[in-house]
Amino acid sequence: MTARWAVFAPFPPGKAVSGCFFAGLIIQWSPQVNPMKTKIKELIKLREEKDAAGGLDKLAQRRARGLLTARDRIEYLFDPNTFVELQGYISHHSGNFGLDKKKFLGDGVITGFGRVNDRVVYVYSQDFTVLGGSLGEMHAKKIVNVMDLALRAGAPIVGINDSGGARIQEGINSLAGYGDIFFRNTISSGVIPQISVIMGPCAGGAVYSPGITDFVFMVDKSSYMFVTGPEVIKAVNKEEVTFEELGGAQSHATISGVAHFVGHDEKDTLDMVKELLSYLPASNMEPPPDAEASDPFDRMDDRLNEIVPVNPNKP
Repeated sequence: MTARWAVFAPFPPGKAVSGCFFAGLIIQWSPQVNPMKTKIKELIKLREEKDAAGGLDKLAQRRARGLLTARDRIEYLFDPNTFVELQGYISHHSGNFGLDKKKFLGDGVITGFGRVNDRVVYVYSQDFTVLGGSLGEMHAKKIVNVMDLALRAGAPIVGINDSGGARIQEGINSLAGYGDIFFRNTISSGVIPQISVIMGPCAGGAVYSPGITDFVFMVDKSSYMFVTGPEVIKAVNKEEVTFEELGGAQSHATISGVAHFVGHDEKDTLDMVKELLSYLPASNMEPPPDAEASDPFDRMDDRLNEIVPVNPNKP
């Protein structure tokens, strides 16, 4: 902004010029802009763009259907005001198949750490509103980074999965990202607790990693795990199968054994995650947390006799 100032000075006595008693001098002045305030405004704008994920309209639609957003899930899981986000302003580098026009800050996954019941926990939460939660190169790098940090810190990691699988526009870079994640799953096994929470329809590469983690949570009637969907099964095998039959929570909890816990809704599932974390040690270098128990150690329960079938050939 430029301000214009007029400074007037009277002529000496007797020196007036034909009806003009003052001479004017115009001075232009530009107020100094605070560069830090400009940077802060830019940061606020970027933060709003990051938090909008795939669009405020898409976030509103999810909430209208009774679903939590990727950020809502993190806020519900962690103790208030303890979550610290990491690498929130990363975006993908690909220009293939029009991806250069579909860039989103965070690249479809929120990563970071915080406290659950006042204990440090690391997390990544995939955002289905951003390119279907698909995993690309930078998306994978963010997950790998937070997995490395969890292993280094000796703290549990929770993966909230809501992804359609590999981002095919990024080709081999996307598939390589899955390899990096599987490697971290392997070296973390038996060292820190790895918990997978399936919060949507997960397919392809998105279900391999959860399958080799320690605990898998699913939401009844709204989360699915399968390598390929019902349409492909119908096209290849000429079989018609529903989402629930192929990869629903009940199928994996009662038949395949992939899922260990099933929640009624997303909040109920995350409550169970919190409860499980309260029983687990942070790593293999620590004892499990102490807790007061009112249940007698010698209590008998006849239902335990029904868990293992008499017939060894029966699963």
